[in-house]
Parts: sequence; structure tokens; C-alpha cells
Amino acid sequence: MGLIHRLYHGDTQFPLVRRKKVFYVVSIVLVTIALGSIVFRGFNLGVEFKGGAIFTVPAPKDVSVEDTRHFVEDLGVAEATVQTLQSSSGDTKVRIETPPLSAEERDKVLSSLGERFDVRPNEIDSREVGASWGEQVTRKALQGLVAFLLAVILFISLRFEPKMAASAIVALIHDLILAAGIYSITQFVVTPSTIIALLTVLGFSLYDTVVVFDRVAENTKGLEKTNRHTYSEAAELAVNQTFMRSINTSLIALLPVSGLLFVGALLLGAGTLKDLALALFVGLGSGAYSSLFLATPLLADLKMREPRFKALEARVLERRGKGGAAPVRLSQRSTHAVPPAQGGAEEPVDAPEDEVPVPAATATQVRRPSPPPRRKKGGRPGRPSGKRRR
Repeated sequence: MGLIHRLYHGDTQFPLVRRKKVFYVVSIVLVTIALGSIVFRGFNLGVEFKGGAIFTVPAPKDVSVEDTRHFVEDLGVAEATVQTLQSSSGDTKVRIETPPLSAEERDKVLSSLGERFDVRPNEIDSREVGASWGEQVTRKALQGLVAFLLAVILFISLRFEPKMAASAIVALIHDLILAAGIYSITQFVVTPSTIIALLTVLGFSLYDTVVVFDRVAENTKGLEKTNRHTYSEAAELAVNQTFMRSINTSLIALLPVSGLLFVGALLLGAGTLKDLALALFVGLGSGAYSSLFLATPLLADLKMREPRFKALEARVLERRGKGGAAPVRLSQRSTHAVPPAQGGAEEPVDAPEDEVPVPAATATQVRRPSPPPRRKKGGRPGRPSGKRRR
């Protein structure tokens, strides 16, 4: 059988919690690279954040971005950003972003662009953005992020428990740092659309994490009464039970985002889509990773530090040691323990709480046929004894 077939039928188990140290190292390395790029390279902030002038000029379809940037820089404008825009009607425009300009410099750029692209100056859309507006956007974005994180902590703490909230917040910060690091490494322009995309990604990552945590809560309910498996084993079962669901959800979400990024932005040249598509693409991928490989193993680590689950682990190991049984393998289709495949004593399957166990004698009892009527001398079978009929 192929791997995909076994996954869909629950016949494969991945030791995600048992190999948590490997995933911790991977996450630490990725976060370190992202933070290093943010600190040393910084971000390529758009004009909305640092202020400047924006010129949108009608242009032919074969316009060259490099030639246009060199043309603007020859006018004495440093650090100009040029990108092409495609409208739904097929018209092509060039968007030029520059640092803040004086009135004379602005008029010079307008007239020069009009001559180059053979348009009148009044056909060129020009506007200026102050740095104060960019600071306001940044402040509002940070306020929205803090409010979102507080709402996440409150919701998960009330719905589940505070340790699940802590694990979810770590996963969200992990996704946020990776997405921001990709923008710093690639030097994509950071615009207000980028902030919106990041908040959207955090919501998707939270949804995936809550789905896994809900299954963890279901598998660990009444766990201490059975003494058959530890919290880590029950959490690992929850991750495997929701593994394909998380992968399918992420793939379905990544397909249209890939179309925005690779087809719309890179092939068709719709530059405004890059700001939104890159953050969504990176965030969706990191969100699926953190929900399965980071949040749940971290939760298992936090819970296994509690005295009651330490005592449960000791009881489970003692029980297995006395019985000579191999570690209990958990079924993917249920939360019950199943006997090991080879060697060792078999572990009985826990009966669900809503089912009443049936005694073995009753379950295997076979109804015997009633004996035939006894035949008396001189009589007929099946008739009561008495006088013979003449």
C-alpha cells in the first residue's frame, strides 16, 4: 500500500511527539535565520510607511521596469521603486514610488514621465503620502496584533486550558516571525496589504491549532483512570488523527494563493498582488507546520511536567514492566489501546464509557434445541399418554 492510502485509512503513525527535539531544532534554526535577516537587513518598507510620492502612468504593454527606474533615477530621484500594473481590461500602467519630493522636483518628474510615455501630465495620477500616515498605519497594525493575541489567549484558556493557550501563542509568534523573515530576506515591499495578509494567516494558523487541540482534549479525557498510556501518547494519537485533515486544509488554501503569487504576480506582472500573496503563501505553510510539529509537542512537554501526569507515566511504565508487555500501540480509529503486533502480553481493549461490557458467557452462549418428546410404549410420539384410540 502507498503512504497516502495508509494515511487515509489510519494505518500509519508518525512519531511527531516522540521526535519533538528534531522539530524544535528545525524551528529554532528557521526563527534564528529570520530574526537575523530582520535585524541586519531590515525591511523594504513601502511609501505608505516611510512617506513619499506615487506616480501612476499609462504605459505600453512591453514597458521595461529597469529602463523606467534608470530614467527616474537620472532625473535626480534616488531609491525609486517601479512596478507594472495590469487592469482587468488589459491596460498596463507603471507605478513609481519615490522618496518625498519638493514641488519643483515633483513637477519635473511629471513632465518628464509625460514626455517619455507620450501622455499629458493631467493623465498621470500623482499623490504624496506623509510619513505620519505610515506611522499611524504601523501603530494601528501593532494594536490590532496585540488585541488579536489577547483574544486568542482568552478564548483558548476558557475553551480548553491556559497551557494550550501558551502553546498556541508560541506557534502564532513562530509563524509571524517566519513570514516577516521571508519579507526581509526577499526584500519584497511591505505595504498595508502585507499587514492584512499576516493577520489573516494568524487566524488560519489558530484554526488549525484549535482543531488539533480539540482532539487532544477528547483523547485525554479520563486518561488517569485507565493507566494504559501517557499524556504524550494520547497527544501523539490526536496529531495522527488530524494529520491528513490539516494537510488537506492547507493544500486547498495554498492552491489559490499559489495562483495569486506565481501566476498573477510573477507571470502576469500584477505587482499589487505580491504584497498579499507572499505573506499568505508563507504563513499558510508555516501555520500548518507549527500546528502539527510545534504546538502539540510543546503542549505535551508542558503537561508532562505536571505531578499528576508524571505519576500517571510512572504507573503506566510500572504496569507494563510487571506484565512484560510492549508499549501500548494506540489505534488511529479510536482512542483505545490495541495489543502489540508481536511478542509480549496482550493489553485488553478499554471499553467505551457509553457501552456496557457483555459477559463472555452471555456473548458466546448458544441456544440448544429442545429435546424431542419422549415416546412411551404403545403410544405415538407427541401425544399424551392415556387410553388408546380404537
